[in-house]
Amino acid sequence: MSRIEKAFDHGKAFIGFVTGGDPTLEKSEEFIMEMVRGGADLIEIGIPFSDPIAEGPVIQDANIRALANGATTDKLFDMVASIRKKTDIPIVFLTYLNPVFKYGYETFSQKCQEAGVDGLIIPDLPFEEKQELAPIAKAYDVDVISLIAPTSKDRITKIAADAAGFIYVVSSMGVTGVRSEIQTDLDSILKLIREASDRPAAIGFGISTPKQAKEMAGIADGAIVGSAIVKIVEKYGDAAGPHIYEYVKSMKDAVMEA
Repeated sequence: MSRIEKAFDHGKAFIGFVTGGDPTLEKSEEFIMEMVRGGADLIEIGIPFSDPIAEGPVIQDANIRALANGATTDKLFDMVASIRKKTDIPIVFLTYLNPVFKYGYETFSQKCQEAGVDGLIIPDLPFEEKQELAPIAKAYDVDVISLIAPTSKDRITKIAADAAGFIYVVSSMGVTGVRSEIQTDLDSILKLIREASDRPAAIGFGISTPKQAKEMAGIADGAIVGSAIVKIVEKYGDAAGPHIYEYVKSMKDAVMEA
């Protein structure tokens, strides 16, 4: 069983996101360990990128802060290798295709394996082009995680059937960010996914409160939270650690109640 599979093996999963290097690499590592302590089951680390087209203002600003403070992909690989000495929690990178392509698919996948990265989420990699990367990544035990959005419609079954690791269900149209309501017909999307795949499905985009996390975990296998955690980093900076722990703990508790 892979580390990603284990994340969903003991009930509903809480998945937390940080932008790597925001505000510094050392603090990112500290914040990730606080998330682990708070009960997170899987960690997403965003690789800072100059044009993060799927991100809203909160994560865009975090990308800018991280890049300004010298975060690079190589340094994030080093950070993950350091985290791996402390925890076996599943770790996935959220990145865009250009940095991976420039790095070279094989080299990037090999470095993921060496550092201890379990999967890749690439929002701008269309399903139809996934095969240019997925088999190479798989050879290094790295899953390319599929995203299913409300616009996927007729492609949901096809995407789900080919999924690896877990399926990232995008709750709402548009970019990442905190939302007061999630109005997508997620039940129908999840029904189609479950008919096509036995991979766990977690819902992300817009989740920020324990109530929302509980609702989403109630219909899926887990809840993914990004912008709300990045907002805590934005607010408290270097002192965000204890606040992240308390927030993640409250969200994990809510997910477990689902």
